[in-house]
Amino acid sequence: MKTRVTELLGIQYPIFQGGMAWVAEYHLAAAASEAGGLGIIGAGGAPAEFVREQVRKTKELTDKPFGVNVMLMNPEADAIAQMLVEEGVKVVTTGAGNPGKYMKIWKEAGIKVIPVVASVALAKMMERSGVDAVIAEGTESGGHIGSATTMTLVPQVVDAVSIPVIAAGGIADGRGFAASMMLGAEAVQIGTRFLVAKECVVHDNYKQKVLAAKDIDSEVTGLSTGHPVRQIRNKMTREYLKLEKAGATLDELEHLTLGSLRKAVVEGDVVDGTIMAGQIAGMVKKEQTCQEIMEEIMAEAEKLLKI
Repeated sequence: MKTRVTELLGIQYPIFQGGMAWVAEYHLAAAASEAGGLGIIGAGGAPAEFVREQVRKTKELTDKPFGVNVMLMNPEADAIAQMLVEEGVKVVTTGAGNPGKYMKIWKEAGIKVIPVVASVALAKMMERSGVDAVIAEGTESGGHIGSATTMTLVPQVVDAVSIPVIAAGGIADGRGFAASMMLGAEAVQIGTRFLVAKECVVHDNYKQKVLAAKDIDSEVTGLSTGHPVRQIRNKMTREYLKLEKAGATLDELEHLTLGSLRKAVVEGDVVDGTIMAGQIAGMVKKEQTCQEIMEEIMAEAEKLLKI
């Protein structure tokens, strides 16, 4: 399936594997790229040299295009931005901020810049700054979220900008892919389904929580702080929401979640850790390879779209 996104990035399928912090490391990114999509390393809050190592290891496993997601709030964002130029990374997606300060060095290096946006206003601002495409991410997504749903956000962003739009949030199969295309998107970004990919190195406890999730099992914490996060409910989310309701300070709430994503992903603590996953987790029922995931989604989508 050819779209402006596949042409822009030189990929076979218009599917991005989400750049999830602590989750999307080189094994997953390389496998997703090898399977025909765009694998993405999630830099998260990691230091620049760790991300450099991830980039080099990805290159050892694939010669296909892959990207790096830069969380712009990372204290080492400046160093990571420079490192991506030095390492010849071809695609950068960004979150938690405005990548404007890096646009000049990235564009001069021929890097394709694709920020995540949660509103039409931000999408238009990004287009003016010279980005190549935007990822319109709905509130159904796992992790840090905006307030608009994918169904409402994507068509409004498509109407507002002339650059390609990638849909994200609540997409896990060919139906979600086909629906996104009907809304005007030219690719999709998928996170939660790739959490249970065989090549994904998250702790098995984390995978089992995603596989066992029901449609109502995701919860949003941090609405009072202005930094809402979607995750699968557990003891930690119950405590957080109780504190939030009681008017706890941001410091008190941050103390509860400090290091909690790593706790779940690496150590397998799914009681007190943060199990970030989207609302679509209730549909994710099996562990597959990245190749199987990509091919299954595309086969179903092409049948629905009658391509």
